[in-house]
Amino acid sequence: MSQYKYYFRKPKSAIVADILKWLVVAGAVSIAAASPYFALNIMKGFSGGEKYKKRKVCDAFYKLKQHGYINIRQSNHQLYISLTEEGRKKAGRFQIDSLKIKKSKKWDHLWRLVIFDIPQLKSVQRNVFRGKLRELGFIPLQKSIWICPYECKDEIGLLRDFFGLSEKEIRLVTAQSIENDSYLQKVFKLY
Repeated sequence: MSQYKYYFRKPKSAIVADILKWLVVAGAVSIAAASPYFALNIMKGFSGGEKYKKRKVCDAFYKLKQHGYINIRQSNHQLYISLTEEGRKKAGRFQIDSLKIKKSKKWDHLWRLVIFDIPQLKSVQRNVFRGKLRELGFIPLQKSIWICPYECKDEIGLLRDFFGLSEKEIRLVTAQSIENDSYLQKVFKLY
Protein backbone atom coordinates (compact mmCIF):
# COMPACT_ATOMS: atom_id res chain seq x y z
CA MET A 1 0.00 0.00 0.00
CA SER A 2 1.47 3.35 -0.97
CA GLN A 3 1.77 6.14 1.57
CA TYR A 4 -0.92 8.15 -0.26
CA LYS A 5 -3.67 5.55 0.01
CA TYR A 6 -4.15 6.47 3.66
CA TYR A 7 -4.98 10.02 2.63
CA PHE A 8 -7.39 8.91 -0.06
CA ARG A 9 -9.38 7.08 2.58
CA LYS A 10 -9.31 9.90 5.08
CA PRO A 11 -12.89 10.39 6.31
CA LYS A 12 -14.79 13.50 5.32
CA SER A 13 -14.96 14.63 8.93
CA ALA A 14 -11.16 14.77 9.06
CA ILE A 15 -11.13 16.80 5.84
CA VAL A 16 -13.74 19.12 7.36
CA ALA A 17 -11.56 19.48 10.47
CA ASP A 18 -8.54 20.31 8.29
CA ILE A 19 -10.50 22.93 6.34
CA LEU A 20 -11.82 24.56 9.51
CA LYS A 21 -8.36 24.59 11.12
CA TRP A 22 -6.91 26.12 7.97
CA LEU A 23 -9.58 28.83 7.86
CA VAL A 24 -8.90 29.67 11.51
CA VAL A 25 -5.23 30.16 10.67
CA ALA A 26 -5.78 31.91 7.35
CA GLY A 27 -8.82 34.00 8.26
CA ALA A 28 -10.98 35.11 5.35
CA VAL A 29 -9.63 33.77 2.09
CA SER A 30 -9.85 35.14 -1.44
CA ILE A 31 -9.02 32.89 -4.38
CA ALA A 32 -9.45 32.93 -8.11
CA ALA A 33 -12.62 31.05 -8.99
CA ALA A 34 -11.52 29.95 -12.46
CA SER A 35 -11.11 26.31 -11.45
CA PRO A 36 -14.03 24.19 -10.26
CA TYR A 37 -11.56 22.48 -7.92
CA PHE A 38 -10.51 25.62 -6.08
CA ALA A 39 -10.94 23.84 -2.76
CA LEU A 40 -8.35 21.22 -3.69
CA ASN A 41 -5.84 23.96 -4.49
CA ILE A 42 -6.49 25.55 -1.10
CA MET A 43 -6.01 22.25 0.68
CA LYS A 44 -2.76 21.50 -1.17
CA GLY A 45 -1.29 24.73 0.15
CA PHE A 46 -2.52 24.06 3.66
CA SER A 47 -1.93 20.36 4.04
CA GLY A 48 1.74 20.17 3.15
CA GLY A 49 1.10 17.95 0.15
CA GLU A 50 -1.46 15.53 1.58
CA LYS A 51 -3.50 13.99 -1.21
CA TYR A 52 -7.29 14.17 -0.99
CA LYS A 53 -9.74 13.03 -3.58
CA LYS A 54 -11.04 16.12 -5.36
CA ARG A 55 -14.65 15.08 -4.94
CA LYS A 56 -14.27 14.59 -1.16
CA VAL A 57 -12.73 18.03 -0.70
CA CYS A 58 -15.48 19.69 -2.73
CA ASP A 59 -18.10 17.69 -0.79
CA ALA A 60 -16.53 18.85 2.47
CA PHE A 61 -16.76 22.50 1.41
CA TYR A 62 -20.37 21.95 0.34
CA LYS A 63 -21.15 20.32 3.69
CA LEU A 64 -19.54 23.20 5.62
CA LYS A 65 -21.56 25.74 3.63
CA GLN A 66 -24.77 23.71 3.97
CA HIS A 67 -24.38 23.56 7.77
CA GLY A 68 -23.68 27.28 7.96
CA TYR A 69 -20.04 26.99 9.04
CA ILE A 70 -18.57 28.96 6.13
CA ASN A 71 -19.64 31.75 3.80
CA ILE A 72 -18.65 31.52 0.17
CA ARG A 73 -19.36 34.44 -2.13
CA GLN A 74 -18.14 35.37 -5.57
CA SER A 75 -17.26 38.87 -6.70
CA ASN A 76 -15.19 40.01 -9.71
CA HIS A 77 -14.00 36.48 -10.59
CA GLN A 78 -12.79 35.93 -7.02
CA LEU A 79 -14.21 33.60 -4.40
CA TYR A 80 -14.26 34.80 -0.81
CA ILE A 81 -14.42 32.15 1.90
CA SER A 82 -14.81 32.97 5.58
CA LEU A 83 -15.91 31.28 8.77
CA THR A 84 -19.30 32.14 10.20
CA GLU A 85 -19.76 32.57 13.95
CA GLU A 86 -21.02 28.97 14.08
CA GLY A 87 -17.97 27.90 12.05
CA ARG A 88 -15.65 29.59 14.54
CA LYS A 89 -17.32 27.64 17.35
CA LYS A 90 -16.94 24.37 15.44
CA ALA A 91 -13.28 25.16 14.67
CA GLY A 92 -12.80 26.02 18.35
CA ARG A 93 -14.04 22.56 19.30
CA PHE A 94 -11.40 21.01 17.05
CA GLN A 95 -8.75 23.22 18.68
CA ILE A 96 -9.93 22.24 22.16
CA ASP A 97 -9.97 18.54 21.25
CA SER A 98 -6.33 18.65 20.12
CA LEU A 99 -5.11 20.97 22.90
CA LYS A 100 -2.00 19.81 24.74
CA ILE A 101 0.39 21.41 27.20
CA LYS A 102 4.00 21.14 26.15
CA LYS A 103 6.12 19.56 28.84
CA SER A 104 9.46 21.30 29.10
CA LYS A 105 12.57 19.14 29.37
CA LYS A 106 13.70 20.97 32.48
CA TRP A 107 11.24 22.19 35.09
CA ASP A 108 11.49 25.92 35.81
CA HIS A 109 10.46 25.36 39.49
CA LEU A 110 7.22 27.31 39.04
CA TRP A 111 3.76 25.97 39.71
CA ARG A 112 0.76 26.97 37.60
CA LEU A 113 -2.49 27.02 39.53
CA VAL A 114 -5.85 27.34 37.85
CA ILE A 115 -8.37 28.74 40.29
CA PHE A 116 -11.97 28.74 39.18
CA ASP A 117 -15.25 29.88 40.64
CA ILE A 118 -17.85 29.02 38.03
CA PRO A 119 -21.47 29.60 39.15
CA GLN A 120 -23.98 26.78 39.55
CA LEU A 121 -25.89 28.11 36.51
CA LYS A 122 -22.86 27.16 34.42
CA SER A 123 -22.40 23.73 35.95
CA VAL A 124 -22.05 22.05 32.55
CA GLN A 125 -19.16 24.34 31.59
CA ARG A 126 -17.60 23.81 35.03
CA ASN A 127 -17.73 20.01 34.74
CA VAL A 128 -16.42 19.95 31.18
CA PHE A 129 -13.69 22.47 32.09
CA ARG A 130 -12.65 20.29 35.04
CA GLY A 131 -12.51 17.25 32.73
CA LYS A 132 -10.40 19.15 30.22
CA LEU A 133 -7.96 20.17 32.97
CA ARG A 134 -7.61 16.50 33.89
CA GLU A 135 -6.98 15.62 30.20
CA LEU A 136 -4.28 18.29 30.03
CA GLY A 137 -2.44 16.73 32.98
CA PHE A 138 -3.55 19.01 35.82
CA ILE A 139 -4.29 17.48 39.19
CA PRO A 140 -6.65 18.87 41.82
CA LEU A 141 -4.98 20.62 44.72
CA GLN A 142 -8.39 21.50 46.14
CA LYS A 143 -11.90 21.28 44.69
CA SER A 144 -11.57 24.38 42.51
CA ILE A 145 -7.77 24.72 42.41
CA TRP A 146 -5.86 22.60 39.93
CA ILE A 147 -2.10 22.52 39.48
CA CYS A 148 0.44 21.87 36.74
CA PRO A 149 4.21 22.52 36.62
CA TYR A 150 4.32 23.62 32.96
CA GLU A 151 3.64 26.89 31.15
CA CYS A 152 -0.02 26.93 30.13
CA LYS A 153 -1.14 30.56 29.86
CA ASP A 154 -2.23 30.27 26.21
CA GLU A 155 -4.04 26.98 26.76
CA ILE A 156 -5.99 28.30 29.76
CA GLY A 157 -6.83 31.47 27.82
CA LEU A 158 -8.14 29.37 24.95
CA LEU A 159 -10.27 27.29 27.32
CA ARG A 160 -11.60 30.42 29.03
CA ASP A 161 -12.62 31.88 25.67
CA PHE A 162 -14.07 28.62 24.39
CA PHE A 163 -16.29 28.14 27.45
CA GLY A 164 -17.29 31.82 27.45
CA LEU A 165 -15.98 32.39 30.97
CA SER A 166 -14.43 35.54 32.41
CA GLU A 167 -11.10 36.17 34.12
CA LYS A 168 -13.05 36.44 37.39
CA GLU A 169 -14.35 32.90 36.87
CA ILE A 170 -11.01 31.36 35.83
CA ARG A 171 -7.66 32.69 37.05
CA LEU A 172 -4.17 31.43 36.37
CA VAL A 173 -1.63 31.94 39.15
CA THR A 174 2.10 31.23 38.92
CA ALA A 175 3.69 30.32 42.25
CA GLN A 176 7.34 29.84 43.19
CA SER A 177 6.66 27.51 46.03
CA ILE A 178 3.89 25.48 47.58
CA GLU A 179 4.21 24.13 51.07
CA ASN A 180 5.10 20.40 51.15
CA ASP A 181 5.20 20.11 47.36
CA SER A 182 7.43 17.01 47.30
CA TYR A 183 4.41 14.76 46.65
CA LEU A 184 3.48 16.99 43.68
CA GLN A 185 6.99 16.68 42.31
CA LYS A 186 6.63 12.89 42.56
CA VAL A 187 3.24 12.88 40.83
CA PHE A 188 4.57 15.01 37.94
CA LYS A 189 7.91 13.11 37.89
CA LEU A 190 9.92 16.32 38.08
CA TYR A 191 13.16 14.90 39.50
